[in-house]
Amino acid sequence: MPLHGARAAALLTWVNSTKVCTDPLDDLSQLQDCSVFIRIINKIHRSEEGESVLEQPLLERISFIRGFLQKHCKHKPAAENLVSAQKLLEGEELALAKVAVLLLYHTSMSCKSPGEWYEFDYKTQVELASILKFVLDNEESLNENLETFLQRKAPPSSSSASSSSSEEHSPLLSLPHKREVRFLELQKIASSSSSSSSGTNNTLPGSPSSPMGDVMQTPQFQLRRLKKQLAVERENRDELEVELAENRKLITEKEAQITMMQQRIDRLALLNEKQAADQLEPKEMEELREKNESLMVRLHEALKQCQDLKTEKGQMDRKINQLSEENGDLSFKLREIASHLVQLQEALNELSEEHNAALAQSQDKQGQLETELRAALQEKKCSEEKIEILQGKISLLEDQLAKLRDCSAQEKGEVMGDILKLEELKQEVSSLATKGAELQATVLRLEEEKQLREAALQSERGRFEEEKQQLGGLVASLQNSLSESHRARERLEQDLRAWEAGEPQG
Repeated sequence: MPLHGARAAALLTWVNSTKVCTDPLDDLSQLQDCSVFIRIINKIHRSEEGESVLEQPLLERISFIRGFLQKHCKHKPAAENLVSAQKLLEGEELALAKVAVLLLYHTSMSCKSPGEWYEFDYKTQVELASILKFVLDNEESLNENLETFLQRKAPPSSSSASSSSSEEHSPLLSLPHKREVRFLELQKIASSSSSSSSGTNNTLPGSPSSPMGDVMQTPQFQLRRLKKQLAVERENRDELEVELAENRKLITEKEAQITMMQQRIDRLALLNEKQAADQLEPKEMEELREKNESLMVRLHEALKQCQDLKTEKGQMDRKINQLSEENGDLSFKLREIASHLVQLQEALNELSEEHNAALAQSQDKQGQLETELRAALQEKKCSEEKIEILQGKISLLEDQLAKLRDCSAQEKGEVMGDILKLEELKQEVSSLATKGAELQATVLRLEEEKQLREAALQSERGRFEEEKQQLGGLVASLQNSLSESHRARERLEQDLRAWEAGEPQG
């Protein structure tokens, strides 16, 4: 089955946007030699780790790429089964597309700002956002679903009622009082998160203005990024603890050497005393003294080296304690932010359900009003036609009565009958006129009610848009917490590099 054209084109556009190749690519098959993938990996890590691999055979390059994906994939065995080395060696476009998807996901997790995606057109962003959202929703089952997703449009999943879709299909009416209470709860959640992270609160105006920005600012994506950063922090701590254990082992070995040298010195001192007692020759005494002095010099050097190692060990212990404390703080912040994000997501889903219910109710009411208005207008039209017909009859009878008044008295009885018939018509016209006035009042009332309903809908739409912008501010405050966690990680890395370089710690 061929690849989904729009998704393949979007992946190719993203690869070209990395600017790692001189000439833009126009087909996925041009990625067959895997050199572009290696350059993208180097750009992600800001290193030249894979430069030497570019000179190796294709099989070595494929092994390097698969090793990178296994190391940074959430489920490492899954990455090994997901990307087949044989299919990459054969240049299968589906396998190349899989590698591009995983690198896109890893790059988006490393991206600091959603604004970096604004260089893509809207259609490309929609496809890239759908790919990123699919990976987020299917991390546990990429092996089973990714090929199908890349070859055809995936059916809508049960998680489609996410925060982004809820925001796109904004309901127009809901229960205002209940929603205000829920929105105050959301504000409380975000304010508590921002107060626990930093003293400044630089909120972003409005909601995200691009599909990629929408996905990257969802609680699901932010929580995944936080978990990944925490895993990196744990790996750094583990590496530092391994290095500390090696230093401790080295110190233990040095102390053992010092002990052995001290024992040798003690034995030499006893031998010196014994030889002095036996009145050794001056030449032998001199040689023994020189050996003793040499050993003393070596002993002092070893003692100094041991002292330096102990000092360094103390610094390492303090650094480990500091890193452990900061790591604990980061873990606590992560748990707290994750809890807030879950609460925010649940509240947002509940708010969307209320809006949808209110929208359906409003549409039903609107349809009922329009039906009543059409019926009233039709009845009014019928009454007006009846009035016109009766008025014509009245005019005809009045003309006939005027002629009959001039006739003889014997015809007056017949004239009286026509007059009664005429009076009845006038009463019927009056009744119809009264009914027409009532219908006119009903029509005016229905039209006024329809206008009021439309005004309420417009007001509610404006209020919901304003609350969407404020919700964007709440999400931005949670993003500030994420940024502070990232800055703390950078400080730890700087301190570690400074220690490794032997610089004084501040």
